[in-house]
Amino acid sequence: MSYFSNIYYGIKSLLTGMSVTGKYFVKAPWGTITQYYPDNRDTLKMFDRFRGEVVMPHDENNLHRCTGCQSCEIACPNGSIEIIWDRVVDETTGKKVKVIDKHIYHLSMCTLCNLCVQACPTNAIVMAQNFENSVYDRTQLTKVLNKPGSKVHPDVKE
Repeated sequence: MSYFSNIYYGIKSLLTGMSVTGKYFVKAPWGTITQYYPDNRDTLKMFDRFRGEVVMPHDENNLHRCTGCQSCEIACPNGSIEIIWDRVVDETTGKKVKVIDKHIYHLSMCTLCNLCVQACPTNAIVMAQNFENSVYDRTQLTKVLNKPGSKVHPDVKE
């Protein structure tokens, strides 16, 4: 008797699933779900939670918030962030301070896990909304985040 009951419940669940699919086929309750990506680039809005790539925002005076503490580099699980820095003597205080030479980001190795952004104590790096990263040469996915001639914002303490 269980053989026929299994057949009955199998057909019942198949028809239940097909009825849900049929309702969406006839009329979708939310309108069109499919977005035609290359055609809608001007109107495309990504979700706020979307994580595209790591960027370092600079203000209009070419100042950033990165002190070179290397918290993001340590927190990165696969080493996609490198910070090249040096210590120089500050003219105002006479003490040695850490100065960033390059903040290198390897997008080709990044898993977009957001751990580096969470580890940054000064909020110097953020996840951007950019998702168009198709290139023919993998070296184009290695980016220097700090702009040439940029300096640390004076409000940021090490």
